[in-house]
Amino acid sequence: MPEPLRARKHGLDSTDRLILKTLQDDGRITNVDLAALTGLTAPPCLRRVRALEEAGVIRGYHADLSAEALGFPINVFALVSLKSQADSDLKAFEAHVAALPEVRECHMLNGEIDFLLRIVARDLPGFQAFLMDKLTSAPNVESVKTSLTIRTSKALPGVPVEA
Repeated sequence: MPEPLRARKHGLDSTDRLILKTLQDDGRITNVDLAALTGLTAPPCLRRVRALEEAGVIRGYHADLSAEALGFPINVFALVSLKSQADSDLKAFEAHVAALPEVRECHMLNGEIDFLLRIVARDLPGFQAFLMDKLTSAPNVESVKTSLTIRTSKALPGVPVEA
């Protein structure tokens, strides 16, 4: 039986990495198939997956949806600068964008720009309305610079995992 993840001296072993790579590539794989791929039987494989979940290495599972098929063909990156970078103002902005479903990602940055947002919209007039009504008018926003995505040639979830 493998040691619990948090008890291992050197962290993830090769079996853990293979489990992670496989689940990242195919989150719908059955435990039986995952076990066979890793050379384990089903119960120890499931214990390892649960340990990776409990340790926070696996944060969740989701379906990769097509924005275009669901009517959101517009993908925009926005660079947001705030008037104040006080911790309370940064948290207030993060809370504001957390409540906006069009904002799919929000990253606080180091440097001249405070936040990078990824925003989806149904059309350009809808994005313009969002920009004016919900983003540039938000408290403490000094400036917003946007770039419309023309095409995406690479969009991989997660991180590189070598099995």
